[in-house]
Amino acid sequence: MPNVLRTNNVLRTNRDLRILFIAQNLSFMGDWFTFVALAGLVQDVTSSALLVSLLLVAFSLPSFLASPIGGPVADRYDRRTVLVIVSLAQALAACGLLFIGESQIWLAFVSQGLIAAFAAFVRPAVEAAVPNLARSPEELRSANALFGSSWGVMLAVGAGLGGVFAEVFGRQAAFIADIATFVVAAGLIAMIKQPMQEDRGPHRAPVRPIADMREAIQLARRDTMIMALLASKMTFAIGAGVVSQLAVYAADAFSSGDAGRGMLLGARGVGSGIGPIIGARFAKGDVRRVLLVCGVSGLIFSVGYIAASAAPFLIIAAVCVMFAHLGGGAQWTLSTYGLQVSAPDEMRGRLLAGDFALITLTLAVSSVAAGLVSEQIGARGTVAVFGALAAASSLVYLALTSKLRAGATST
Repeated sequence: MPNVLRTNNVLRTNRDLRILFIAQNLSFMGDWFTFVALAGLVQDVTSSALLVSLLLVAFSLPSFLASPIGGPVADRYDRRTVLVIVSLAQALAACGLLFIGESQIWLAFVSQGLIAAFAAFVRPAVEAAVPNLARSPEELRSANALFGSSWGVMLAVGAGLGGVFAEVFGRQAAFIADIATFVVAAGLIAMIKQPMQEDRGPHRAPVRPIADMREAIQLARRDTMIMALLASKMTFAIGAGVVSQLAVYAADAFSSGDAGRGMLLGARGVGSGIGPIIGARFAKGDVRRVLLVCGVSGLIFSVGYIAASAAPFLIIAAVCVMFAHLGGGAQWTLSTYGLQVSAPDEMRGRLLAGDFALITLTLAVSSVAAGLVSEQIGARGTVAVFGALAAASSLVYLALTSKLRAGATST
């Protein structure tokens, strides 16, 4: 309860963090409205588990490709201006969703791919800005848990409502709602008053994607803690391609439509919303504990999905998915927090962009693999296989970081 009160206090007393929080969550909710509608549309038109998996790739791989530019931009330029411009660009890209028909399924991948590419500018700018808007280390810990938790809450709300919304009002209405959230988010971010980065002086070095990211890689090589934190999400993503099969699983195993897809994705969101708060209580701001919680969280993720693969009813599968993402949410949020406190501000955007690039690439490969496996053995077997992969990768991560956890100092 004290942790919950502290996170709520952040929103009450820090105006600019509150505005950024609301803007980010509006955008998240619109994203999940779109995903449920697009997943249902692609599956209904093509009946292909692989193409549904490729849709999740369209939500992630373009971010990997754009990250070498997004990270340096977040470090070189005013982060508020970057977020406003990119949010409006995402709204424009989302307009392409309105023109999708049975013979234009490719538009779903193109439009969503553009939105995801722009997200490579949004995520590092937001995550790098939070330490600048927080007024104390304790407020940063609370804000990090709150922002990480909110992604899951918006997934639960966006996916759950999105499934019902799409069935009642149609998928076009869901796409329009997504466009509106980007526009409103841009307007809110423009209202933030505090600087979202340290003063860089009047002269800015030009963006050099390869050279700039090479500097981040060199820092990670010198700092084993940063390297371990960067590896954390990538390790988790090896089995996380199973998420791409949730929409297929709902339809194939339980004969459910958009509402069932929304239920499983919503359950994922509930777990992802609660997990960061629980994980933060165990980590207590100590980087050694962050590494441990990240590894254990991966095991929780795997157990949940292995159990979900054996679920006889949709509601039981949803509970298992929720449990899995208690671990997934904690892992994602705490690894980000570790990088926020370990990286200098002038490098923070690039390191967080690199972190995002690693997980999006791994998640894209894992999602494609899950789709291919699902075509051969079905969604239920695929959920079990990738749950087992998640367990193996988490055990390896815990083993490889054991000495670092023992020797690291508290932050």
